[in-house]
Order: sequence, then C-alpha cells, then structure tokens
Amino acid sequence: MGQFLHSSATTTHAIRALIQRSQALNAALSRELGINVKTVAKWRQRERVEDARMGPKEARSTTLSPDEEAAVVAFRCHTLLPLDDCFMLIARPCRQCSQTSISVSETLKRASQFNTLIPKS
Repeated sequence: MGQFLHSSATTTHAIRALIQRSQALNAALSRELGINVKTVAKWRQRERVEDARMGPKEARSTTLSPDEEAAVVAFRCHTLLPLDDCFMLIARPCRQCSQTSISVSETLKRASQFNTLIPKS
C-alpha cells in the first residue's frame, strides 16, 4: 500500500528515516533537504516515521451522552437485530436532528463487534 501525502507535506517516510539516522546538524540537514529546521528537529525527536494520529484518541459519539450510547449498545446486543433494523427503530423517531441519526448509526456499527461474542446456533 502506497504512502499518502497531503498537499503541504515536505517529507516522506524515507526522508524522515534519513533525518533520524543522520549525524549532521539540524541546520545543515535542513539546507541539504530543502526543509525547515523545525521539521528536522521534530522528526529527530520522534521514534517512528509515521504521522501522529490527529483527532480524538478514542472514538466516541459527539451527540449522544455516554448513557444514551450505552442504551443503544444494549439494545443492539439484546435484540440481535441487523444494523439497518436497529437504525430504523432508534433513529427514525428522532427526525428533528440528523446528527443524532448519524451518531446512532456510528454507535450501532461499533456495537456490531458484539456479534463475535454471541455463540452461533
């Protein structure tokens, strides 16, 4: 699988690895590679060459409270209905807020991992 670089990226995994292995001064290396000294310093401090994860560390609903999310998961686990049916039963009555529908859908998808805990008949 190839490496995806955003439009502002100035380094690749190979360049980051080179930065981490190099014994040259930050200023000399930045001139040689044509990148900012701060970029060289940043990649020297990191242990890995992959970009740091952006966004929340733990996936969670932004519109449902933890109690509401737990209720959705419990409903899914108790009824064992397919995701589409759960979505219809939970989200359709809440038409005033489309974010709630999306949030319920995302919660149901996360709850689908519980299918692996259910013994097959």
